[in-house]
Amino acid sequence: MNKELEHSFVELLEKHQNIAHKICRLYTNNYDAHNDLFQEITIQLWKAYPKFRGDSKFSTWMYRVALNTAITLYRKSKRTIQTQDFEGVEFKIKAQDYDDTEEQQLKVLYQAVHQLNDIEKALVFLYLEDKNYKEISETLGISEVNARVKMNRIKTKLKTILNP
Repeated sequence: MNKELEHSFVELLEKHQNIAHKICRLYTNNYDAHNDLFQEITIQLWKAYPKFRGDSKFSTWMYRVALNTAITLYRKSKRTIQTQDFEGVEFKIKAQDYDDTEEQQLKVLYQAVHQLNDIEKALVFLYLEDKNYKEISETLGISEVNARVKMNRIKTKLKTILNP
């Protein structure tokens, strides 16, 4: 690989690495698994980068590669052992007036999302990232109408999970 290609890849990855971290958070339960998935996503992005034509934004392409990598590994992991929960290793600010309401709400949301299947998780993730249905459909390789229908079904499913 030439240095210019390598430099542009590293620059874009650093700029958009939060995309990969958010996806890792959705598909893993502990820090080691998170780091392993992040590494695997980075490897897959690097392997695919020479084929990136620039037809879409780098971030859209990155979502697609990262989600496909996460989904593939998620499906493989369902056939292996479960990972440890984040429960025992939460980070909290040591302050008297710390309000963990938002943290607790996020925890409940992640617990609900973990009950969804791999494609549903990807849809929810992109939706929460404020991607429009056109971007969601391009990223996941489904029609825009299909993305809307699936999202409406997921919303109903999440309401049932969160309010039994």
